[in-house]
Amino acid sequence: MQDSVFTIIDNKRIAKDVYKLLLRGDTSAVKNAGEFVNIQLDGFYLRRPISVCDVEGDVLTLIYKVVGKGTEAMSQMPADTELKLLTGLGNGYDLSLSGDRPLLIGGGVGVPPMYFLAKKLLAQGKKVSVILGFNTADEVFYEDEFKALGCDVTVTTVDGSRGVKGFVTDALPDEYTYFYTCGPMPMFKALNREVTTSGQFSFEERMGCGFGACMGCSCKTLTGNKRICKDGPVLRREEIIWAD
Repeated sequence: MQDSVFTIIDNKRIAKDVYKLLLRGDTSAVKNAGEFVNIQLDGFYLRRPISVCDVEGDVLTLIYKVVGKGTEAMSQMPADTELKLLTGLGNGYDLSLSGDRPLLIGGGVGVPPMYFLAKKLLAQGKKVSVILGFNTADEVFYEDEFKALGCDVTVTTVDGSRGVKGFVTDALPDEYTYFYTCGPMPMFKALNREVTTSGQFSFEERMGCGFGACMGCSCKTLTGNKRICKDGPVLRREEIIWAD
């Protein structure tokens, strides 16, 4: 974990209520896809945890959705604004289990960490398929960016206004060696019923401290409660206890 000051390069809307934030600073603590940062905002007590979308040199890419006063304040911050970030948080995805044809599944703001993960898997020579799930066409983002990497990309929308009509489970391919996913809990439960391989889930939880001190984001597993911010956010399918 590292506490650093970053400077906003760009902060723009890319879909309905979704913004892409480019920051310049010390990215050396960011090692694995699936990690997150915790952003300190003036006037707000709790930091905002945001998944890492990409890292290129000293430029950090974050994608976030405006869901409350904190993220609304973030969306209005101009270039050259300085932000304090805790970086290098979370365990990230284990790439060693992926096999040759990994499947990446992102739902809504669970899409961004899939991009960094796809880049790493492609660099290992893997054939990467990606399913991006949204409610409507105006929420879709990063479809072209995944295609530019060389991924096989499928978009689903609940209302059918873009891509496959339905949920991510309606677009699962016949063959894949492993899966990685990030998104909301209803999507996770549906995937757990439908997927045919082992995999890893990155949980979206409200966090207090972001580094394991407050126990406010625990999840039940076969080996006891695990803190999503410290022991996660990534957990393996086989260890999770799914509540009804």
